[in-house]
Amino acid sequence: MIVTLAMTTTKAFAAHAATSPLATYSFERRDPGPLDVQIEILFCGVCHSDLHTVRSEWGPTNYPCVPGHEIVGRVVKVGSEVKKFKEGDLAGVGCMVDSCRTCSACQANLEQFCENGTIFTYNSPDKKSGGFTCGGYSKSIVVEEAFVLRISDKLDPAATAPLLCAGITTYSPLRHWKVGKGQKVGVVGLGGLGHMGVKLASAMGADVILFTTSPGKTKDALRLGAKDVVVSKNADEMSKHANSFDFILDTVSANHDLNAYLSLLKRDGTMTLVGAPIQPLPVEAFNLIFQRHTLAGSLIGGIKETQEMLDFCAEHGIVSEIEIIPIQQINEAYERMLKSDVKYRFVIDMRSLKD
Repeated sequence: MIVTLAMTTTKAFAAHAATSPLATYSFERRDPGPLDVQIEILFCGVCHSDLHTVRSEWGPTNYPCVPGHEIVGRVVKVGSEVKKFKEGDLAGVGCMVDSCRTCSACQANLEQFCENGTIFTYNSPDKKSGGFTCGGYSKSIVVEEAFVLRISDKLDPAATAPLLCAGITTYSPLRHWKVGKGQKVGVVGLGGLGHMGVKLASAMGADVILFTTSPGKTKDALRLGAKDVVVSKNADEMSKHANSFDFILDTVSANHDLNAYLSLLKRDGTMTLVGAPIQPLPVEAFNLIFQRHTLAGSLIGGIKETQEMLDFCAEHGIVSEIEIIPIQQINEAYERMLKSDVKYRFVIDMRSLKD
């Protein structure tokens, strides 16, 4: 049941149709309840998921759609029962704002797999206010305390924003498959996800090899922590690494040959997909059967693990490589993102959205 709540008008940028550019939009946010935290949004990362969603490429989108799930801002109001946050705190909101809290996934701190339906930060049914959730391309957001994250003052807030999706998307599989010192780890692709995979795996002690189709990315990959770079179009370079990887993190969303990388795994090695190609990709059974290889997938991470990731990044001084833009350049940024013309994540300075 939806209870009638006090509401406040919030300014944002939204898509009104799959083929229309994002434009200014105003909508109603609920005022904070007893368990809620209200955050004035300072920075919001631009994720490829934002583009796919506003263009209705991942299933039907509910319009108007306010994207954005890499949110960092200042707490401006807290409910009477909130314990972990106070006004003035730096806080973050990632890909989720609610879940059922009771299913086996939620009980295991894996809210992203909620069996009764995760409530994502945008384009999900809003069970508290009605309608659909609206994300971080907006002036402020109200989220229940259980889904708000602490942000360390040691980290640059703008460069921290992409950690709320790109960071946890790559951190979670590295932790789940116990990547650590002495292991040889491959990262496929050096984009918004891949550059975080290189940084995080390197900080965990692994020897990281980057795979790329672009030789021009070699210098950046080494700067970010890779030990070596392999141009995946070069068969000789690829063959030198046959049967040698403990783990490979595949961050590429374009169509590509999975078999070329599966053959590089050691016995019992795992390759995990975090990129999401739209078309199905063929897998040769023998690349799994021989050497008992595993092909897996991973989706963001739960709230507890996301906080762990943020704390790990604060300890190791890890943030995303970013280009800051005003919200008025978001449509141009989407087109540039499609061309991989960003190193390596756009972040919107939401202060550019005037009242």
